Amino acid sequence: MATLISNAPASQPAAPGVSAFDADKVDALMADFGLTGDFLNLGGEPSSHRIVAAMSGGVDSSVVAAVLHRAGYDVVGMTLQLYDHGEAIHRKGACCAGQDIHDARRVAEAMGFPHYVLDYETRFREAVIEDFADTYLAGSTPIPCVRCNQSVKFADLLATSKQLGADALATGHYIRREVRGNRPQLRRAADAGKDQSYFLFATTDEQLDYLRFPLGHLEKDQTRQLAAAMGLVVAAKPDSQDICFVPDGDYASVVEKVRPGASRPGEIVHLDGRVLGEHDGVLRYTVGQRRGLGVATGEPLYVVRLDAETAQVIVGPREALKVRRIELTDVNWIGDGDLSEADGASVGVKVRSTRPPKPAALEVSDAGVFVLLDEGEEGVAPGQACVFYSTPDHDRVLGGGWIKATG
Repeated sequence: MATLISNAPASQPAAPGVSAFDADKVDALMADFGLTGDFLNLGGEPSSHRIVAAMSGGVDSSVVAAVLHRAGYDVVGMTLQLYDHGEAIHRKGACCAGQDIHDARRVAEAMGFPHYVLDYETRFREAVIEDFADTYLAGSTPIPCVRCNQSVKFADLLATSKQLGADALATGHYIRREVRGNRPQLRRAADAGKDQSYFLFATTDEQLDYLRFPLGHLEKDQTRQLAAAMGLVVAAKPDSQDICFVPDGDYASVVEKVRPGASRPGEIVHLDGRVLGEHDGVLRYTVGQRRGLGVATGEPLYVVRLDAETAQVIVGPREALKVRRIELTDVNWIGDGDLSEADGASVGVKVRSTRPPKPAALEVSDAGVFVLLDEGEEGVAPGQACVFYSTPDHDRVLGGGWIKATG
């Protein structure tokens, strides 16, 4: 189990502008939003079930913990210290920083349930930050939030929750968990603008049995309504935008700090073989990038490929970005049957979190798992995720894998 840092209550005055708890309004909203009784579907009375609520200090996870407590569940709030919050305490827009830990504790104290802070710094550095640095240095583009869910939150925290005797781990993610045919399925959130299914493709069947996502069927403004009615100190707190350990979006400085001297300069080369200039390291570029290339040729150029071995950034026209075949690695399948049975299956795929699913087919063989896009897709970057969705509705998450190569 991770090291316990503190479970001491934070005796702090309410934040300016925060309303008092309005019991009638809270109960009415919870009833309207389907958050009463045993809404986690664990069976029996809510009070008979201990639930660990993962609390990042933001409004979403705070509302989850508070609503569960109000509904009668035996709630234990858990916040993970993932990196040195001495550095982070003055940073805004990043989760799991010092102020966020403080906010989570205040919510727990105000609502009246226990709260613990667990030291996961070493595990987070090994599983997420070092992987982030090595992926960039290899010429790929990482998604650390997926790695964090995969290796820390839904692995280590989940195991810790079970050790505490909890019947479920609840999080503030916007994704739906629905049981159909006695099997839990992952489905896209009701709020399309907040849907986090792309970042949760690596969730396994075993984890789905234990996880709960109470906000999946809500709109974000409904979550904030609940926070305001409960008088939570985080009711108006802005959503986190940054990767928590990357200050000001400067990825390169983080990589240099983790792997000093590992990055090396090289050439910016056109697809036709012309050397157009030099760069300070492939980690500063990603496939599909147009701005900030540092070269001028009179034509729009995009990063088409990164070659970490030769330290080359290969650029070309936009049409060179389009790919039809994607090779995947470390594929997670949570669709029906086995992955081997999915050969030839029609799916919708997302290769970036902000893009809609595109029609494709799966190719599963001894050679590996490949995605064959019906139409070409641009800016498909190794290191990113390729997530599978059901067709034609694109509602159910069927799994996904990490992009290894394109063709």
